[in-house]
Amino acid sequence: MTMQDDTRDPVVLVVDDLEPNRKLMDAVLSPRGFAVHATESGEDALDWLAGQLPDIVLLDIQMPGIDGYETCRRIRSDDRTAYLPVVMVTASGNEQKIRAIEAGADDFVTKPFDQAELLARVRSLVRIKRYHDTIERQSAELAAWNRELEAKVQAQVAELERVGRLRRFLSPQVAGLVVESGDEAFLTSHRAEITATYCDLRGFTPFAETAEPEEVMAVLRDYHEALGELVFRFEGTLEHFAGDGLLVFFNDPIPCPDAPERAVRMAVAMRGRVEQLAEGWRRRGHELGFGVGIAQGYATLGRVGFEGRYDYAAIGTVTNVSARLSGLAEAGQILVTQRVAAGAGEVAVTRPLGPVELRGITKPVETHEVLGLDAARSAS
Repeated sequence: MTMQDDTRDPVVLVVDDLEPNRKLMDAVLSPRGFAVHATESGEDALDWLAGQLPDIVLLDIQMPGIDGYETCRRIRSDDRTAYLPVVMVTASGNEQKIRAIEAGADDFVTKPFDQAELLARVRSLVRIKRYHDTIERQSAELAAWNRELEAKVQAQVAELERVGRLRRFLSPQVAGLVVESGDEAFLTSHRAEITATYCDLRGFTPFAETAEPEEVMAVLRDYHEALGELVFRFEGTLEHFAGDGLLVFFNDPIPCPDAPERAVRMAVAMRGRVEQLAEGWRRRGHELGFGVGIAQGYATLGRVGFEGRYDYAAIGTVTNVSARLSGLAEAGQILVTQRVAAGAGEVAVTRPLGPVELRGITKPVETHEVLGLDAARSAS
């Protein structure tokens, strides 16, 4: 049912085949603030109702063609007018009143009608009609608000899921930038130059074979927590955590002009943090060291996996070189390629180790060891 504006004059549809009756109704209602529209048959009334809705219908019973009973029944059968107040104008007699109510009338007045009674009944039903309109309007508004809220919740859930997926391999601040920009083009396969950092624990395999599972999990929990915080701090892209092995790279998906320098800074910070953890591990009888390998080169990057379980991967020799250097490093060593040493030369203190044969790599790799950071340069 169409909702009406409560500030306008109530509209009354008068349906009567006799013009004097229509004029009398108009004379009684119009001066009291009602807008009266009159029709002389049930057919004309139904045609008029098809295009607009009044606040109430005053419907004569005895009319040629469609009488008042049938007109009322048709009004009630239409969803648009099902709740439209209808007052039947009857002759005296209970039978007509009963039939009027059975046809769906809300009320009735008896000819000749009393003006005060007619006005009281019309005002009462118009007031109820407007209460109904208010409830319908509020219900429609509530439904619209619910739909809007549901859409917002769905959007927020999708955004949280999206952020959750991105945070699997990006630091929170980088994930935030990607979410704000709305650009996830980096997830498609592409080629880029990266600086890859691989690290793992020396002595972890024999430790895991002999220690209790709970002890192994406790060590890994402290180790992952410490290194994960540093990955986020230096805004690296986490490729994967696998046991004690961790691969992080820089310059993708966010450009990083100081990628070698940042990778070395992170590795030195990781070494210091793991040395602190190792003191506690040694007190519990566990001899574990920490090795890092860093390489720079081109890789193919993008999303890999399947629905519900995606990772962001870097495929290329550069990641293999970083892993091989890490495997070669002794406890506490950070081994880097010559390009990384040159790129981080402004802050890193290194010493050359010469060409090194790495398993799976065809040519020897010029390797340097990072001794630490140049305090004066790294602070500038």
